[in-house]
Amino acid sequence: MGCPISTLASKPAVDTSEEIALVNLTDSQKEIIKESWSSIQRDITRAGIILFVRLFESHPECKEVFFEFREVDDVEMLRVNKELRAHGLRVMSFIEKSVARLDEPERLEKLAFDLGRKHYNYRAIPKYFMYVMPEFIRAIQPILKGDLTPELEDAWKALFLYLTGMMRQGYLEEERRKTHARGPPSIPSSSVRSHHAI
Repeated sequence: MGCPISTLASKPAVDTSEEIALVNLTDSQKEIIKESWSSIQRDITRAGIILFVRLFESHPECKEVFFEFREVDDVEMLRVNKELRAHGLRVMSFIEKSVARLDEPERLEKLAFDLGRKHYNYRAIPKYFMYVMPEFIRAIQPILKGDLTPELEDAWKALFLYLTGMMRQGYLEEERRKTHARGPPSIPSSSVRSHHAI
């Protein structure tokens, strides 16, 4: 099936300054993502912790969003921090839901868009979303070992580009809504049909 991701034109009501280019996810890429997820899922807690510990090492400014552990500087303390563990599991759960929706582009789009809206309220700015992708790849390397081929890595990156692009759109929509005190945010139906991803 594989509806292509061609481009996601910015919604005029949200952001007219740029277009977010997205890549195609082929049926083959969807399949290898799903297959790899079954292995990642077995060590999901560890992957979530590794992801965030490395994110905070690479981009310490991201820690400011998390009041529960923003003052924790010791890496070992972070690794055993229950709030970090819980947030890591929430992020991995989002990835799991995304993988489950790879063949349901409208549901996948809504999932990512809505998460982006929530992140506006958390004050987690869109540039932070992109920081997660390389840390996710690094977090799954010890789990997948030799199974993390360049093709699989490219497939995961393509999925993350799509998800973070949709999250950014949701964030900007919520920002616009809060700034202008308008009605509830929504995905314009024309944009939903025009750029289905996956």
